[in-house]
Amino acid sequence: MTLLQWFIFFLAVQVIHFLGTWKLYEKAGRKRWEAAVPVYNAVVLMQIINRPKWWTILLFIPVVNLIMFPVVWVQTLRAFGKRSSTDTILGIVTLGLYIYAINYNDKVTYTPEGEEERKDSTVGSLLFAIVVATIVHTYVMQPFTIPTASLEKTLLVGDFLFVSKFNYGARTPMTTIAAPMVHDTIPVINTKSYSNWPQLPYFRLPGFEKVEKNDIVVFNWPIDTVVKFRDNSGRRVRKPVDKKSNYVKRCVGTPGDNLSIKDGVVLINGKELKLSGRAKLQHIYFVTTKDGSMLDPNYLIGELQINRSDIGYDSSQNKYIFRALTDENAEILKTNPLVKSVERYKFNYDPANPGTSIFPHSKPEWTQDNMGPIYIPEEGKTVELNKETLPFYKMIITDYEHNTLEDIGGQILINGQPATSYTFKQNYYWMMGDNRHNSEDSRYWGFVPEDHIVGKPVFVWMSLDENKKPRWDRFFITVGGDDEPVSYFKYFLGALVLYIGFSFFRNRRNKAEKA
Repeated sequence: MTLLQWFIFFLAVQVIHFLGTWKLYEKAGRKRWEAAVPVYNAVVLMQIINRPKWWTILLFIPVVNLIMFPVVWVQTLRAFGKRSSTDTILGIVTLGLYIYAINYNDKVTYTPEGEEERKDSTVGSLLFAIVVATIVHTYVMQPFTIPTASLEKTLLVGDFLFVSKFNYGARTPMTTIAAPMVHDTIPVINTKSYSNWPQLPYFRLPGFEKVEKNDIVVFNWPIDTVVKFRDNSGRRVRKPVDKKSNYVKRCVGTPGDNLSIKDGVVLINGKELKLSGRAKLQHIYFVTTKDGSMLDPNYLIGELQINRSDIGYDSSQNKYIFRALTDENAEILKTNPLVKSVERYKFNYDPANPGTSIFPHSKPEWTQDNMGPIYIPEEGKTVELNKETLPFYKMIITDYEHNTLEDIGGQILINGQPATSYTFKQNYYWMMGDNRHNSEDSRYWGFVPEDHIVGKPVFVWMSLDENKKPRWDRFFITVGGDDEPVSYFKYFLGALVLYIGFSFFRNRRNKAEKA
């Protein structure tokens, strides 16, 4: 949506507002022209309905304003005596147009609510509570559930997180019309939760830190470009950036880095990347036992804490297949007297079966364990474009930075003009899972644009195992840090008990004083 289109849309809203409210402004003792001045008319309306002037700001916050408009419609109706449930329902289902009927009804008088009446407005209070929750969800903290084992040992399947929006700076919604506090789908009815039009440009509020190597990051999956829903013509519709699926991975490469992977080891600018203390890499391992011996399941699951679903066994070869085994546990198994050998699986290039599943999908010799070097784009930096480099940056040029790209007989055209180089408009990152052989990450689809960054997980508030039983030791633990996670759940319970006790005795004392 262009700037001119937004201006016309904003002007149309102001005209609709003026035509439907100017008489109400006059009945409230204001001037007719005050209903026509953009922004100022909203400030005056807040005074008319006896609400704080700062509510005006909420009318211009994307998504939040979708809830604030019904709140203001209801409060406007109530200020002019229309306080029945029927009036409230009519105001909302007609998208505020019911106010037109009130505006041109000469019998309507201005009867603003008193303090007690405002407190009794259940619908208004409920809508405003949703507004507050939406602001927190969008700009402060968002709940998130770990769906896969790609960060196993640090974050487990069944962990319920709080994701901070303010660490990296909250991203303002690009999708302006959407159901609050849900992602791309409305639960139960399983339908699309948003409208593709209109869209706002990318903007991020200031944060107090940047995405660094080793950070665990929640982001929108870059290649999730097509929705599962279709429009009225049956065509599949492209997803807006902020409605793409949420992924969580570890950042291993930041803008300007040169990244390589050698035998599964990540190298940044030629040096091995040192992970944080809590990070525990896992790989596929083959463990062969002696004379058909079987390893004790309680030892594997209880002591070594290996997930039951990650254990396979080939009886014909006396061989265990561990789909996600830490290097630490691999060393422990080597010392087990029942174990004959421990071998880590390696994804090696097979000339007989070349594939292009690995980014940039033009190098069949690259594998999950051996690839690179890859330059991670930095905003303002320029790269040369040719047959060799174009596959790395084609999606950036077209999908992420919205240019047209053609390759005609070896000549590269960007927006119809010949190009031998390209300058990046934003920063990019390389994200990977700690469960290296069981993680769909940047090795398969490439860079994560900065405008796809959602936030930083900071807190696990609840954790359930595969049987939906609580993992009490993971309740109220922090996500970051080098030390072993510590549960603060008992401290939370203690504070909650103290608060309940204090509230009980305070209320009891207040009742005694009134008596």
